[in-house]
Amino acid sequence: MKNAVIGNNKQKANLIVLGAVPRLLYLLQQETSSTELRTECAVVLGSLAMGTENNVKSLLDCHIIPALLQGLLSPDLKFIEACLRCLRTIFISPVTPEDLLYTDATVISHLMALLSRSRYTQEYICQIFSHCCKGPDHQTILFNHGAVQNIAHLLVSTSYKVRMQALKCFSVLAFENPQVSMTFVNVSVDGELLPQIFVKMLQRDKPIEMQLTSAKCLTSMCRAGAIRTDDSCIVLKTLPCLVRMCSKERLLEERVEGAETLAYLIETDVELQRIASITDHLIVMLADYFKYPSSVSAITDIKRLDHDLKHAHELRQAAFKLYASLGANDEDIRKKIIETENMMDRIVNGLSESSIKVRLAAVRCLHSLSRSVQQLRTSFQDHAVWKPLMKVLQNAPNEILVVASSTLCNLLLEFSPSKEPILESGAIELLCSLTQSENLALRVNGIWALMNMAFQAEQKIKSDILRGLSTEQLFQLLSDSDVNVLMKTLGLLRNLLSTRPHIDHIMSTHGKQIMQAVTLILEGEHNIEVKEQTLCILANIADGTTAKELIMTNDDILQKIKYYMSHSNAKLQLAAMFCISNLIWNEEEGSQERQDKLRDMGIVDILHKLSQSSDPNLCDKAKTALQQYLA
Repeated sequence: MKNAVIGNNKQKANLIVLGAVPRLLYLLQQETSSTELRTECAVVLGSLAMGTENNVKSLLDCHIIPALLQGLLSPDLKFIEACLRCLRTIFISPVTPEDLLYTDATVISHLMALLSRSRYTQEYICQIFSHCCKGPDHQTILFNHGAVQNIAHLLVSTSYKVRMQALKCFSVLAFENPQVSMTFVNVSVDGELLPQIFVKMLQRDKPIEMQLTSAKCLTSMCRAGAIRTDDSCIVLKTLPCLVRMCSKERLLEERVEGAETLAYLIETDVELQRIASITDHLIVMLADYFKYPSSVSAITDIKRLDHDLKHAHELRQAAFKLYASLGANDEDIRKKIIETENMMDRIVNGLSESSIKVRLAAVRCLHSLSRSVQQLRTSFQDHAVWKPLMKVLQNAPNEILVVASSTLCNLLLEFSPSKEPILESGAIELLCSLTQSENLALRVNGIWALMNMAFQAEQKIKSDILRGLSTEQLFQLLSDSDVNVLMKTLGLLRNLLSTRPHIDHIMSTHGKQIMQAVTLILEGEHNIEVKEQTLCILANIADGTTAKELIMTNDDILQKIKYYMSHSNAKLQLAAMFCISNLIWNEEEGSQERQDKLRDMGIVDILHKLSQSSDPNLCDKAKTALQQYLA
């Protein structure tokens, strides 16, 4: 059987159909079977697992994993190795659920114990771990079972395969996991610290997969804060190594992995972004990622076409991600990216691709570039980027919605020419619906975008926003538990209540509710910024012609303004003074009555006190206000 199935998928399928698997498993588990027989059974099963995904499914349906794990308790090393080799082959397959490794708590500690038996047990067990470690829960289980201590010494094994599998295991354990990454710092093997071992494995004479994987380990350590971003092992070793992985000479898979790892390494560090952008013409090099599959005439080999097609969307996704990281902070880098051939067209096409991962990466890239005032005025306008962006926002999953709505916030800033057409395409409705989302980031972005939209807008837009939001929703947002939502909502109110005719118009329709909201916030337990923003809204209302009266006839609010004039925080005192100044300004109708009422309340006494203040801003503002009384 063994000789018949090796390298022959048809024969493998035949044997499975004929029911060989249950029989082999029966023999494997029989105590009466000789060790040689049990070992041969494990070898044949391993060979069947090497075939198609359907073969692996058939093996899983026969409960092969518990049987093989049971086999690991045997004293015979050859049999153990055969079981591990078969387990390795099964766990590598995408159809095998990783959780099968973790169903029995004793399995992991037994595997750790088997690590010392032979170089084969080391290679297969590390390979099993790195394939079955998906996400923080698995990382924690392996970490708590001593994976770092047990595997570290394998990095200096005489066998290349063992070194490589141990390295892969470490790269998966540390990925986006600060706890693991931090422990790496102090682990030493034969007197050498782990980071030094990783750096040695980065050298150009080492195989590519070793260079890439150790670069990933160092990247995780850097992102976790275990290594500083300006450390020479990052700046002079890891970063240049990852840039090399993006070059044309590398295989497509390597270029994808290199670009994604580099994007993660430099994502939050301006200096690393600058260094990467001028290393080996990286920005131009990435443009090549969009040229797959190459023109069909050049590909005579159908396998090659299939391979190119499979990797084409991964390459585009990786390039978008890396461009997004490169352009996250620096204006010059953004300019270089946008000037790369057909860049904006590529992003626009990316927004409507079928692959959700490419769409997400393209939106991220667009978001990064939309932080540039100059690009919003030029490239974004020339390419009408807002159109595909609005389309993306129609019914995307949350992770895309969050980034797309952040981008929309930038496109709605007052200097962006896209603002008008976005409004005409029904954005208000869309954004109002975002403010009702369960997802916090979406609520923040919805209200933020409305705030930007209302800035220096005409009255019709402001009325549309208020109508779209409804008073109920506005109150809902003002009582949101998240301070970001609250601040952006107050920002929106402040932008709505600017320029006199608008203030009067809005207060004539929504005055009662807005005054209620203001009272609510000034009485609540809120931080200084929130209260300051609220007092600024009052100052805007006090600037209206008819709106003023809503404050003057509300003794509760007047007392609150008086209270904040004598507050211990200067910002709040200043904001309260703005309200008073707007109420007592001489040239306006009814100013005499307002001045008298405020004098009777004791406001003038407070102004005299403040005009002696050591804070120059407060002092000036108080003096100006007092002059209104003298004039």
